[in-house]
Amino acid sequence: MSKTLVIAEKPSVGQDLARVLKGPFQKQEGLLEGPEHVITWAVGHLVQLAEPDEYDPKFKRWRMEDLPIVPEHFKLVVRDERSRKQMTVVTRQLGREDIGEVVNACDAGREGELIFAYLYEKAKGKKTVRRLWLNSMTSVAMKEAFAALRPAAEFAQLEQAARSRSEADWIVGMNATRAATIRLRSSFDGAVSLGRVQTPTLAIVARREEEIRAFTPEPYWLVDATFEAAGERSYGGRFHESRGGAVALRGPRLATEAEAEAIVAACRGRRGTITTLEKKEQREKAPMLYDLTSLQREANNRYGFSAKRTLAAAQRCYEEHKALTYPRTNSRYLTNDMVPEIKPIAELVGTHPQYRRAAEYVTGLDLLPLARVVNDAKVTDHHAIIPTRSEHKPEKMGADDQRIYDLVVRRFLAVFHPDAVFENTRVETTVPAPDAQRTAPAPDGGGEGGHVFRTRGKLLLVPGWRGVYDEGVADTRAKGEEEEDVDQQLPRLERGELVDTVHIASERKETKPPRRYSDASLLGAMETAGKLVEDDELREAMKDSGIGTPATRSAIIERLIQVAYLERDARALVATEKGLNVIRLLNAHPLTSPGLTGSWEHRLGKIERGEDSREDFMSDIAGFAQETVGELDQKLKDVRIPRAKLGPCPVCGREITENRKGYSCWSRDDPGCGFVIWKSKAGKQLPVAVARELIKTGYTANQVTGFRGRSGRNFRARLALRQTEDGKWRVEFDEEWAREGAKPPDAESDAAQVAAAGSDGAGSSQITQRTAA
Repeated sequence: MSKTLVIAEKPSVGQDLARVLKGPFQKQEGLLEGPEHVITWAVGHLVQLAEPDEYDPKFKRWRMEDLPIVPEHFKLVVRDERSRKQMTVVTRQLGREDIGEVVNACDAGREGELIFAYLYEKAKGKKTVRRLWLNSMTSVAMKEAFAALRPAAEFAQLEQAARSRSEADWIVGMNATRAATIRLRSSFDGAVSLGRVQTPTLAIVARREEEIRAFTPEPYWLVDATFEAAGERSYGGRFHESRGGAVALRGPRLATEAEAEAIVAACRGRRGTITTLEKKEQREKAPMLYDLTSLQREANNRYGFSAKRTLAAAQRCYEEHKALTYPRTNSRYLTNDMVPEIKPIAELVGTHPQYRRAAEYVTGLDLLPLARVVNDAKVTDHHAIIPTRSEHKPEKMGADDQRIYDLVVRRFLAVFHPDAVFENTRVETTVPAPDAQRTAPAPDGGGEGGHVFRTRGKLLLVPGWRGVYDEGVADTRAKGEEEEDVDQQLPRLERGELVDTVHIASERKETKPPRRYSDASLLGAMETAGKLVEDDELREAMKDSGIGTPATRSAIIERLIQVAYLERDARALVATEKGLNVIRLLNAHPLTSPGLTGSWEHRLGKIERGEDSREDFMSDIAGFAQETVGELDQKLKDVRIPRAKLGPCPVCGREITENRKGYSCWSRDDPGCGFVIWKSKAGKQLPVAVARELIKTGYTANQVTGFRGRSGRNFRARLALRQTEDGKWRVEFDEEWAREGAKPPDAESDAAQVAAAGSDGAGSSQITQRTAA
């Protein structure tokens, strides 16, 4: 009797599949064997595209005349020694005579299809293949999927898109990186890594950093007053310029202190009138279900999780806990065949006290509101992330997994709740100018001859979906718009009432530069190819043109950090000097355009749907690589990035000069005294400003951000310049934990510890004493 070979993507998935197939299974090295099935696994990407020198030894040397490299047929190689061991196991099973057919049980999606396709090709597999398509790892879902195995031919277009994506990244990345590195060898230490997806992502962050550096703050003044009506009913108001009855043509900002003080003097102690009092009802829909990107953005905003950290937790909730459905999804909708599952899932999560009330509301509905939830046309590979019907215990999960699980459960329950209903109140209080008549202004609120102060109030009338989160009124101001009026709880007020100005004052402010990107905002920019879009429905319409896919975006961000183009400062992503220089040199090259790679992602989606051909796409990619090599060759041929001069060497007095790997007093003509500050320190390239401060004072007064510990987490620390017993100078961390031999604080999980380290005044004092000594 022949057996079926099942190839999963990971060992954990293979073990799960064994639970629903006929056993018993015997564990062997790299596989599980039962009476009817042999289960083995890929351990991720066992096979990858070969390096250029696998095609021709001449490509070991990087030369411009050999570019572009565009193989007619791509070669595959086993990834590494660990992969080779498992690949041997898989190949041996594929060659067994008693194996009748093969089941592709890799993750349902483009990357899972690619993992299997490369593995099967490298192993020279010849047997019939069927596809196991799983969206959930529950026993019920796995049994149903095995009962409905699909022919591999149904997924031929998905495989074509997967191969096209992989080969396009190889062609563009390999050729652009080699061309840029060849031309910039004198300016950069190591390769200048470029790519079809990573470079436009870097460009988004780098161009924001340039905006921040070029920003010049300008002062402005705000005038705030506290008014009191009869019966000690007080409320605040902010001055808005009124011109000809039209309020806030310039908003609340005043250009000079004199103008602000004149308003304060004119209104202090005077009576005003409530000239406008408008109340409007506002309805707020529940947010849509999560796809991976929206989940990563929410976790970053709420908890400071990196995109990578959120994906890891969601993946554990899917694979290990069986608590969530497949997380690497691009859809925020469910399919019609899932409608019967909604109430049972709500009933299951409702067994946990924190979700009971919201779950009871959902299970008690006679008719579920499905219009914004169910849409078969909006689900391709996978539906939105929701809880599963599998029994699971959140209290046994790790802290990260609990938080991600909680976000998904509450979002799932909230989407079936009614709108939240608010009452928005707008009040305008007019204080007459001193030379105006002391009669109340006209009730139409024109404000002529007076100073108008605006007040906003917001009252939650019906919690609706917000009740699932136990949330009240959120601050709805846009980020960075601190000068806007703040919603406040207002007493009962009447239009036409007289009020006293009991307090008034002006405050100096400064305009602020654009905010740096966080994981959340960068993921949002990648999803919409750099366009600023916050509306859920509009974002949905742009998904096919985004940079990367939900499954790859976190890896892109981590890759940019790994090659020292970006670094993390708490939640902010900051472009390094190297990253900035790369984008400056490329300037407006199409490789930096989010729109270009977004259009390629759109075409890959069309290949999946059979609306575009792989041949045409790859032909266009080859042409783009040819153009890119030519343009980089010409543009970068004579580029020399000027090296910084940092002043006299503290030992010998010679000029300290920047070179590729550090800052030192040596030159081609003179070896100097040996003093050097190496650029590389704990995963960070020390910038000129830090080196200059170390040379001048021997320590950094403030903590330096962007260091990376062995765990991969970021931290910040002060630095000090110290001389060893053999006379060599070294840059060391100058923090209490470093002096005690402890590990650096974990900036992602314990921001308070970092903040405490940053305010440690004793550290600076000790540095000063040692430096002086």
